[in-house]
Amino acid sequence: MRDPSFRRSAALFRAFLREQSDPEHVYSLLARDAVRQVERYVPLRDRVVVDVGGGSGHFTEEFRRRGAQAYLFEPDPRELLAHGRTPSGAVLADGYLLPLADGVADVCFSSNVLEHVADPYTFLSEMVRVTRPGGLIYVSFTNWLSPWGGHETAPWHYLGAGRARERYRRRTGRAAKHTVGVNLFPLHIGPTLRHVRGRSDVTVVRARSRYWPFLAGAVTRIPGLREFATWNLLLILRRSSS
Repeated sequence: MRDPSFRRSAALFRAFLREQSDPEHVYSLLARDAVRQVERYVPLRDRVVVDVGGGSGHFTEEFRRRGAQAYLFEPDPRELLAHGRTPSGAVLADGYLLPLADGVADVCFSSNVLEHVADPYTFLSEMVRVTRPGGLIYVSFTNWLSPWGGHETAPWHYLGAGRARERYRRRTGRAAKHTVGVNLFPLHIGPTLRHVRGRSDVTVVRARSRYWPFLAGAVTRIPGLREFATWNLLLILRRSSS
């Protein structure tokens, strides 16, 4: 599917509605879409790809199908085993301190992880560290003020995280997976863009809405509106040579 396009966005949003009931379909579709995005910037055959926080490995497996030497680093053993399928060579590792030498990756990839770490800028620095000069860094996150910012408790997070969790518990009879301040942190587009643009070790190749069907880059350039309309910010960064 062409990116961006209404057809692609509609397919992704329909899939997200089935995340709880059919995660295999959702994450397989998302992996194919994300890896196609990466291939716009770098051929993948025989390239070393580091997948940071890739859960049970859908992204890693898709990179391997495209010919890359892909490796999964995931800090949560429950996520590694969540769907009964873990790629060979997966490593239980913290994204703040990857067990890798400097500059080993041609591509460092992280999908929808940044909002789940307390110190996202240190996390980004570690991704940059393990990427070779000239290499590509793909990072996306769901910003807090987007309609999906509260994850499974959205859109009630607009009324407060605690209230949203309580509503979720009453409605489903179980606790929400994510707790603000524990494994979900409010992250905003404006400060994140200022941070990456102010770094000397990367250049910003693209900053865009990951799922938006048109003008995907334009929406991220409008202060205020971008915090609500972007849904999910995708950053394509290039590791600086010096």
